[in-house]
Amino acid sequence: MSELEAQLQQIRNEAIALIAQADDLDALEQLRVKYMGKKGPIPQVLSGMGKLDPADRPKLGALANQVKDAIQTQIDASKTSLQAAAIQTRLDAETLDVTMPGSYRPQGRRHPLHSTIDNVLDIFVGLGYLVAEGPEMETDYYNFEALNFQADHPARDMQDTLFLTDGTLLRTHTSTVQVRYMENNDPPIRIVVPGRVYRRDTVDATHSAVFHQVEILAVDEGLTFNDLKGTIKVFLQELLGDDIEVRFRPSFFPFTEPSAEVDVMWKGRWLEILGCGMVDPNVLKSVGYDPEIYTGFAAGFGVERLAMVMHQIDDIRRLYTSDLRFLKQF
Repeated sequence: MSELEAQLQQIRNEAIALIAQADDLDALEQLRVKYMGKKGPIPQVLSGMGKLDPADRPKLGALANQVKDAIQTQIDASKTSLQAAAIQTRLDAETLDVTMPGSYRPQGRRHPLHSTIDNVLDIFVGLGYLVAEGPEMETDYYNFEALNFQADHPARDMQDTLFLTDGTLLRTHTSTVQVRYMENNDPPIRIVVPGRVYRRDTVDATHSAVFHQVEILAVDEGLTFNDLKGTIKVFLQELLGDDIEVRFRPSFFPFTEPSAEVDVMWKGRWLEILGCGMVDPNVLKSVGYDPEIYTGFAAGFGVERLAMVMHQIDDIRRLYTSDLRFLKQF
């Protein structure tokens, strides 16, 4: 009996000493398995209980439980200590010093094209217009025929169209959206249409094969050219200032009649800013509107040209180069 008791005490002292010296959780786990597992030294000692007097067996069992409790207590204490140390080490390595100055990140800016479009949309939405959009790949019908461009109409040559192999084309103006919208909506309607358009053109300081347009369309009973003029003047005054001078010049567009070019006095000279006119009755007929009841007006302009005028940009290509030195000015 005394020999077995001495073995248990030795196991206890040895285990507690080694557990206290464990320097990480992996080593601690190995010691736990070694001393508390089914194949550990304590079960081996207890295997000799069969040789003891029956009266001594409970005493040895109680002592074995005390040894197990002592070892487990030391394991728990060491585990808590090692976990706390690991957390502190990680905190020391990852601590953010809130007193240090932050890393500088340059502030983004709105691209002049997007800011111009946004400003235009804000004005027309404030006038009660809805924003409408449509596909950039179109059919000949929506791009030309429904807009009063006949098959042999010379105005088709003005568009420099990019045709695709399947017979479709890349839209040359956002007027295609006007037709699509009128087909699916009854008057009265008031829409503003922003979008990208395409034309076969040589890129230089004032031309691009891909550019942006914004158009407006209003259809209702009794709309006149005076309504168009008033809308255009209010828009340009909101965009360029109340003192802006505006003039209308006769022009031609297949889908409007009468048509006009609009100029503004800018930096001491007249600048063409947009085209407009009353919707041609043939266009109204193509979408099922009765031109004897309804009239409408439309206007449109190139966003790039307007942005270049407003910001005094000398080359349209600057709008597409993503040069931060240029963009930081806006």
